[in-house]
Amino acid sequence: MIHRISGNSRTFKRVRVLAAGLGVGVLVPFVAAAAPAAAATPTVSCTSGKAGLAAKLQKDITAALAGRKGTVAVGLYDRSTNTTCSLRDTSAYDSASVVKVTVLATLLWDAKKHNRYLTSRENSLATAMITKSDNSATSTLWKQLGLTKIKGFLAAAGMTRTKPGANGYWGLTQITVQDEQKLLKLITAKNAVLSDNSRAYILKLMANVISSQRWGTPAGAPSGVAVHVKNGWLQRSTHGWRVHSVGTFNGRGHDYMITVLTWDNSTMNYGVTTIQNVARAIHKDLVPTTSTTSTFVPTSTPQEAYPAVPAS
Repeated sequence: MIHRISGNSRTFKRVRVLAAGLGVGVLVPFVAAAAPAAAATPTVSCTSGKAGLAAKLQKDITAALAGRKGTVAVGLYDRSTNTTCSLRDTSAYDSASVVKVTVLATLLWDAKKHNRYLTSRENSLATAMITKSDNSATSTLWKQLGLTKIKGFLAAAGMTRTKPGANGYWGLTQITVQDEQKLLKLITAKNAVLSDNSRAYILKLMANVISSQRWGTPAGAPSGVAVHVKNGWLQRSTHGWRVHSVGTFNGRGHDYMITVLTWDNSTMNYGVTTIQNVARAIHKDLVPTTSTTSTFVPTSTPQEAYPAVPAS
């Protein structure tokens, strides 16, 4: 049984008719309280196989974004409860360092095609790229792979909305929540694109990101849940700061992934706060904790060198 929740009543009506025609699903409408006109509360759509969860997530994610400036896109998928939430999931954003997971996945996908292991050099570059967000290592691997291989992986992964940055500017790759969620699903479940060893390698590196970069989607993750994260941020003359975080989480009966992309932030820290507000709401709703259960507290001084890109 799938419970669908959306703040858009027109969309709800269309989906209700479709579901009735297919003879599947029960739709439970949830109407969020009207927000002041100035707040411009975004419309978050959620579905779940667990009764009541979609409504709770829709309400709490909306509350986490209430009054926040900037443009935010959100994606959530939990395999254990067949739960999804989305907001602006097809809107394109400059990737900043989030694209480094795609670079690593491309490297491993290409190595699999040629039936080879990574070289020690490639392993060193990949480790620095993910755990320290090293830009030089990323540029080296981006150049080594070339756009043909990168586009080949994107096609194999079904990431049809992702557009690689031109002229070596990998930080300007255009990404969407929808495609980032596709990538996280590939990393976290058996598939024909990435080998099991490749998936384990990616998750290992994402689990060992240095402390100053372990902010964003892990905020509020409860103890007993394994955290894998990659973040990125970038300032440009238009749309201010782009601040993004993707993460996968498994444990305590759940297997879920979160993507939050933002821009139009006045500062980097403002974007970080927005992302962490959303993350805390999601973790709390998916994996309720007692007052004695510790939760993940991210660094108060996030640091990362953002990639070199044109001013605008």
